[in-house]
Amino acid sequence: MFGFHLSTQSHRLHAFVPLFTAFIWFATLLAMLLTWLISGRPKYVTQEGKVAYISDIGASFLKPLFIVGCCITSVGFFLSLVLERLLRHRGRLVPSMRRRERVLEILAIIGSFIGMLGLILLSGFDTKHYTSLHRLFLFIFAVGVILSAIFTVLEYRWLAQDYTDIYRLRRAYLVKAVIGSILIVLAIAFGITLYYASDVGGIIEWVVGFGFTFYLLTFAYDLRMAKFMQGGEMTERSALREKQENPMETRSQNGTPTDAKEAMGHNQV
Repeated sequence: MFGFHLSTQSHRLHAFVPLFTAFIWFATLLAMLLTWLISGRPKYVTQEGKVAYISDIGASFLKPLFIVGCCITSVGFFLSLVLERLLRHRGRLVPSMRRRERVLEILAIIGSFIGMLGLILLSGFDTKHYTSLHRLFLFIFAVGVILSAIFTVLEYRWLAQDYTDIYRLRRAYLVKAVIGSILIVLAIAFGITLYYASDVGGIIEWVVGFGFTFYLLTFAYDLRMAKFMQGGEMTERSALREKQENPMETRSQNGTPTDAKEAMGHNQV
């Protein structure tokens, strides 16, 4: 199954997943915001200030749209990270040189899975009928995405240091770091203003919501880098680099006696 989808001819399909996800998320939010503005900025039952929250509009007659948009976005976000992992394993993207990068990659996927569950559940348990549950799932979604973003940025930081000759990788790291940092700071500010300044919190929520679109688009850039690599090319490059950095270990694995073994042989003689 993955043999076809991860082939050298399918880099457009790889990038299509986060592109489509970003489009659906942006279109969902835009449709909800325009509906509220065109309707004369009505005040919903759950709305506290003058600015309607995404959740307020999502609990109205637009709830079906909100649920569909959240489900597609959450699954697409999770699949984007899984695709990256599979492409690294197949040598279509730069492979992890050390265990720490593989651990960070797995933790990022787990974070995205937590965020996926949170987003799906918060869309179904709307703020109108399930206020407490909705806020709990909103918190779970935010924590999952934030953790995933932190682990992803750290992973790319180490990869960019290992492969200093690949400028696209460094560019991807810098863009992710900037967008991720801004969204994390805004998410924290939203959590504070949600209880103390309702209108400010509403504005920040919309900014974070639309800003998440750009974070999703960074994965399209990452996956498109598979276009420049043949299957297994990065794996071979990784092996060559390891051979250059650990010549003693490589000689031992190839059956060639190391200096230590040679010395032991001379002592025995």
